[in-house]
Amino acid sequence: MEQKNLLFLVADDLNYNSVGAFGCPVDDITPNLDRLASKGMCMERAHVTAAICMPSRECLLTGRYPHNNGAPGFDPISPDVKTLGEVLRENGYLNGICGKEKHCAPAEKFAWDYMGDVFNAEHLYGRAPYIYYKKAKEFFDMAKEQGKPFFYMANSHDPHRPFAGSEQELKKYGFQTYASRYYKPEEVAVPGFLPDIEKVRQEAAEYFTSVHRCDETMGMVWKALQESGMEENTVIVFLSDNGMAFPFAKTNCYLNSNRTPMIVYAPGETEAGSRDGKHFVSGIDFMPTMLDLLEIETSEPMDGRSYRGILQGKEEDGWTDVYTQITSTARHDYYPMRGIQDENYGYMFNDWSDGETLFWNESKTGRTYQAMKEAAAHDEEIAKRVQLYDYRVVEELYDLKHDPDALVNLIDDPEYEGVKQAYRERMKQYMERTDDPILEKYLEAIKKTTV
Repeated sequence: MEQKNLLFLVADDLNYNSVGAFGCPVDDITPNLDRLASKGMCMERAHVTAAICMPSRECLLTGRYPHNNGAPGFDPISPDVKTLGEVLRENGYLNGICGKEKHCAPAEKFAWDYMGDVFNAEHLYGRAPYIYYKKAKEFFDMAKEQGKPFFYMANSHDPHRPFAGSEQELKKYGFQTYASRYYKPEEVAVPGFLPDIEKVRQEAAEYFTSVHRCDETMGMVWKALQESGMEENTVIVFLSDNGMAFPFAKTNCYLNSNRTPMIVYAPGETEAGSRDGKHFVSGIDFMPTMLDLLEIETSEPMDGRSYRGILQGKEEDGWTDVYTQITSTARHDYYPMRGIQDENYGYMFNDWSDGETLFWNESKTGRTYQAMKEAAAHDEEIAKRVQLYDYRVVEELYDLKHDPDALVNLIDDPEYEGVKQAYRERMKQYMERTDDPILEKYLEAIKKTTV
């Protein structure tokens, strides 16, 4: 039987609900991804393990939690951890990547045979969809010439900051990149976890302009695959590495940090236009699942497991929640956070929060955070949100069924005491089972709050 290929499409900082097929109300935002969704399955409970670029990708391609693959932050993985690329190369695959290559480190561990660098001025810093078409065509031609099955990972640089048409973009690159459609502030939806004020809405419009261009990029890679004649023997997976680069999303453990708009098209496995809204799958489950779909066995230990049965439409037990984490940022600032998300609640532990340490991440560099800071001077509710984002609290608990944007922290509400204790115990069990290095600190912190 002919070996199947794998095409992995990854958006950069795309929120789960910024895709039309996942409920985005913005007009015509992702036509290509919506078309892919109509051919495959939408995984409505898919999550990434670590909601920040490099750790997220390294979890996906090792099947391990960050503290188990040697890369808890922006670090190279351990030399003894085998990657998806290494396993596939051992089984005769040709491996290629385009975009975000440096976020899979060290490069030799990911066994790339082709690397399409697009993060340069000539290629508009990964913001030109036609360049992705050109690179994909080069790689697919190479695979056909060599007569090998392939794994190709196309990493869009959209909608990562700086957004299309923004002042931030002009300042960083010295020019503004081209987008085929520019959304106006009145055409977009401001996420519920952000205040709907003028400057936030303006930046949301720039973000959605970049989202639309990301969709075009994914569409161009898919077009190159279709023209190659290999689509019907190729598993196609799309997801985002983490949530949008706005406060309370990327680089945290909120629902808007980790939930991802995952689409899987697996010929002979997925039903066209199907959706799964029950099973919680995680970034660590990607590698074992892809190997299972490709009928490749490995003895490499992984934290994740295959959800092939779910893709086939089966109802399976044991997929009721996900364990997520952040350890450090791109600047190597240490902000250890852990989270549990299921269909009812989101529970988080912020080990770094002491009332004095100020949180920093890329989301603070844009117009939205500054607008929130300005508005806080005369708006008490916004002031509270800024205070929480800046300093956080040790524990957070949210009713995700009624409050998916995490606006009301229930951790000190006596009515939720039983819920809090149950999730504390579940967090402890996850830490024990995964050999999480902050287990003792977690137990100490919880003990202090119960004295």
